[in-house]
Amino acid sequence: MNTLQAPRAVVMVRPHNFCSNPDTKGDNAFQITGGEPASVRKNALQEFDTAVETLRTSGVQVHVFDDTGTATPDSVFPNNWFSTHSGGHIAIYPMHAPNRRLERRWDIIEELKRSYRVQDVIDFSGLEEDGLALEGTGAMVLDHIGRIAYTVKSNRADPVLLERFCTHFNYEPMAFEARDSQGCEVYHSNVLMGIGTDFAMICLSMISDSTRRAEIATRLEETGHEVIDLTEEQIQNFAGNAFALTGAAPLLALSGRALQALRPDQVSIIERSTTLLPLSIPTIETAGGSVRCMLAGIHLSPRERTPS
Repeated sequence: MNTLQAPRAVVMVRPHNFCSNPDTKGDNAFQITGGEPASVRKNALQEFDTAVETLRTSGVQVHVFDDTGTATPDSVFPNNWFSTHSGGHIAIYPMHAPNRRLERRWDIIEELKRSYRVQDVIDFSGLEEDGLALEGTGAMVLDHIGRIAYTVKSNRADPVLLERFCTHFNYEPMAFEARDSQGCEVYHSNVLMGIGTDFAMICLSMISDSTRRAEIATRLEETGHEVIDLTEEQIQNFAGNAFALTGAAPLLALSGRALQALRPDQVSIIERSTTLLPLSIPTIETAGGSVRCMLAGIHLSPRERTPS
């Protein structure tokens, strides 16, 4: 079972003060505001805890950290501020919205060092002072096997930083523009596409340039992925925001809403190699992210524990 693309462990952050972030509403067309705050917080916590239990029951190791602060409404989406990589590498990222910069937690990094073999931590976050952002595996969808970083151009994915990341971590950058039918830019790459071991889910029609669209489809196929071409409506229902994991079997974690949006033929392709694992998170999705955003994959080697 190849776990390079589909990790066995994830980090999740339990949001005790969840709400739709007003600082990111301007460029995240997926966000919905409203609802009585106490009820929204309660529902989000219930959805989170049920998701954790479902993942653990399916054989995925989940490291849960609590966020009790009131200034970090998007803390449930930790994949934006750090990523981990085989060989013992961790990257820390600069964030576009000032209140999202507060999500960075060095206690999480230190806990990862205790549990996994970490060789180095590369911190790009200081470049926020220059107005640059590269929001982790939200901004980049990484093919860890083919070593390609698929990246939608946006204010959350600076091209200079992308090049710097790719040079350091040995990925090929593939940047492109993507918009919806109303002309709105796609704010994060991982709402447009997701890459598993044997398949890739992507809305090709939202890629603005037809030549680039064909190049991306070809690269996905050349690296061994059957392309599942999603519709814009499916993207709006977070069908692209799915994450390949390894539990007791190969899994594809996605929201219940996303699964309902998939056609039977698309489900059939996925189920040839992977078990679908739907998680019900309708309240959390009002913040403009879905299951992939909630899961920071751990691509590190566990430390061997010696008996005491």
